[in-house]
Amino acid sequence: MKKNVMRAAMGLALLALACSSPVHADQGDVLARVRMLSVEPDSSTSGALSSLGVGVNNSLTPEADFTYMATKHIGLELILATTRHTVTSNIGTLGRVNLLPPTLTVQWHFNPEGKIRPYAGVGMNYTLFYNSGLQAGGQQVAIDNHSFGPALQAGIDVQVAKNVFVNFDVKKLYIKTSASLGGTSLGTLKINPLIIGLGVGMKF
Repeated sequence: MKKNVMRAAMGLALLALACSSPVHADQGDVLARVRMLSVEPDSSTSGALSSLGVGVNNSLTPEADFTYMATKHIGLELILATTRHTVTSNIGTLGRVNLLPPTLTVQWHFNPEGKIRPYAGVGMNYTLFYNSGLQAGGQQVAIDNHSFGPALQAGIDVQVAKNVFVNFDVKKLYIKTSASLGGTSLGTLKINPLIIGLGVGMKF
């Protein structure tokens, strides 16, 4: 999956170089994007969850995001998406749960006046766990529904037409929750996904 996304991003970048002229991002501009995301958890556990071999499967989901250019180099991006993941263990599938992780990053845009505009960002994410159907031994597994953590980001916008660009983006989010069964703690699950996105955007 990662190799295919990388190849697609490189192909789009070469196409843009061949047929575009630069339209730079200025202070006050808004960049709106839609992406398809591959959400790839790097899960780890503590307590009884480790003994159970608990893990979280990958997920594909669409995403929308908006960047406000405070200056021609500094952008503020809000990322909006939701995912649904299957939680596995060595005793079988425990069920599925939805994650809603709105994330705000502050970005530095390295080449705002070029055709190829790389950026890097850092910020915070708040994750809401909802619609949980996790069970073990016929009992519901209760989880902490809220998580706060840092977010890291790197990406590139490549112009393909006036005010239109393609985007390749990678984020690392730090997300965790605690779990309990019948009032007894099972430990902590860290999800910490790598999020790979490919999409298109417009400048307003």
